[in-house]
Amino acid sequence: MNYVLNGNSKLLKFTFASMNSSIQQTALRTIELEAQSVSGLAAFIDADFEKAINAIHTAKGRLVISGIGKSAIVAQKIVATLNSTGTPSLFMHAADAIHGDLGMVQEEDIVLLISKSGESPEIKVLVPLIQNFGNILIGMVGNTDSFLAQQASIVLNTTVSKEACPNNLAPTSSTTVQMVMGDIIAVCLMNLNGFSGRDFAKYHPGGNLGKRLYLRVEDLSKHNAQPRVLASASLKEVIVEITEKRLGLTAVVDENNQIIGIITDGDLRRMLEKSNHIEHIKASDILSQHPKTIEPNTLAVEALNTLRENDISALLVAENNNYLGVLHLHDLVKEGIV
Repeated sequence: MNYVLNGNSKLLKFTFASMNSSIQQTALRTIELEAQSVSGLAAFIDADFEKAINAIHTAKGRLVISGIGKSAIVAQKIVATLNSTGTPSLFMHAADAIHGDLGMVQEEDIVLLISKSGESPEIKVLVPLIQNFGNILIGMVGNTDSFLAQQASIVLNTTVSKEACPNNLAPTSSTTVQMVMGDIIAVCLMNLNGFSGRDFAKYHPGGNLGKRLYLRVEDLSKHNAQPRVLASASLKEVIVEITEKRLGLTAVVDENNQIIGIITDGDLRRMLEKSNHIEHIKASDILSQHPKTIEPNTLAVEALNTLRENDISALLVAENNNYLGVLHLHDLVKEGIV
């Protein structure tokens, strides 16, 4: 569709081009200002920051984080990050705290108040109450001359020179810096606590990332059929076993359930293409020796790597060559490992 402005489509195109240029410039300026603010945090990683991390790390209680407005939203995100990385934390809205929620603060807890100005009315009411409780009070504040900064036991400086907002009013750079400071705290505590990928999986058992860290071969293979035939099985018995168990293969085992080989539907097709007389063919005639096997306690993600490296779709599960079942690529796909 062609649009004409005052009979001149070129003018409209020029206007759109100018608008797009302006949008891109605004976006790039916002990125630049916020990036500068984040970089400026490096100057505030000081003795007080170290003191705050050590206090949280050695605390017998939890970390209670509070704020008002946008800072309250940031506080919720930081609490979520800390809880998922091994530091027990609670969110307490500053406005609700003075109407009953202050009861969640226990004797051995540390309280972290987040505020850009450090002068919010709710913060001014809350600070002396926390001090009366005797809890360590950490202030994450963007104004080191503020009430909160002067009253806090420890100060985390999150000062920014300018908001990305064109009016220098809406919390933009300041909330980004608060968020990054929260991530810095979480990562430092993870290192001090020796928090590993396996620990992370304990708190994320339902997510795909968690599954990659804790799900094992036996967790998947135990739900599958266990196709197996003896080496002496007839061709018909082999075909029936593969068909009934619906995994596209069967293990070939001896009388002690030790793996001798494997027969896949591909092996059957190749055999039928080459042989005209199939009446006397046995499993031992068409099996593939030395099939790829995997132990049941192996991580599922390691099984996926084995499948990829060998360009195959299934593995025989075995322990000391004792046949236990089959792990198929479809099992990994179904669980979101792939």
